[in-house]
Amino acid sequence: MPSTQLTIRNVDADLASRLRAISSERGESLNATVLHVLRQAVGPDPRRARLLHYATWTEDDAKEFDTALAEQRVIDRTDWR
Repeated sequence: MPSTQLTIRNVDADLASRLRAISSERGESLNATVLHVLRQAVGPDPRRARLLHYATWTEDDAKEFDTALAEQRVIDRTDWR
């Protein structure tokens, strides 16, 4: 995927200072730090997508889950003799 350059204006001094401090702590460039922060905030994240799915279940999703869970909770009495 081709890269794109962005220009961010009106970054207040406190934010700029914090980003520089994080960059220094991590031992990376300011650009790398900003990209990392942006990816964490809005970037594609498979885990986030899965969590979003679970947080937005439909009634059918909940029923399907409950059915699957109930099937796992069946006790086979022959195993307990």
